[in-house]
Amino acid sequence: MKTKATILTIFTAVIIFGTASFKIHFEEEAIKETILTGYVHGAFNELDPDAMGKTFHEEFAIFSTDGQNLRRYPIAVWRENVTNQKNDPNFDPANNVWEHKFSEVDVSGNSAMVKLELYNEGEHVYTDYLSLLKFDDGWKIVAKVYYRHELPKPVRVDN
Repeated sequence: MKTKATILTIFTAVIIFGTASFKIHFEEEAIKETILTGYVHGAFNELDPDAMGKTFHEEFAIFSTDGQNLRRYPIAVWRENVTNQKNDPNFDPANNVWEHKFSEVDVSGNSAMVKLELYNEGEHVYTDYLSLLKFDDGWKIVAKVYYRHELPKPVRVDN
């Protein structure tokens, strides 16, 4: 009898853990898709302000510092700048290719944090920390802080 109770307890734990693990994996995939559509492709590769509008919460902002003060760059200004960049006659989409790597996706209920690495022409340019919340219509990016990596300086060769 004790063996049956132990097996039943283990079986129940496996089902509960498996269901929770599946739900977290499902949410992680939904978050990655949201970030790919409206952030990696919307804000960077394809410069699609409409995709950005679906991905970012209307009160989203990028937060940064000048060393002393907190600066806030709102989504409305960013979307306007993306539109202007895309409409610039000198803009060449072939030179605007960004690669990405999800370093970390951490989900707790309806909150999530993503650490995303962005590369341009093989150079690591940004490490982004994106905060997301799940709303009735899905995951939205609500805030971003980032680090801009120093790019190697060109080596000058004198003949």
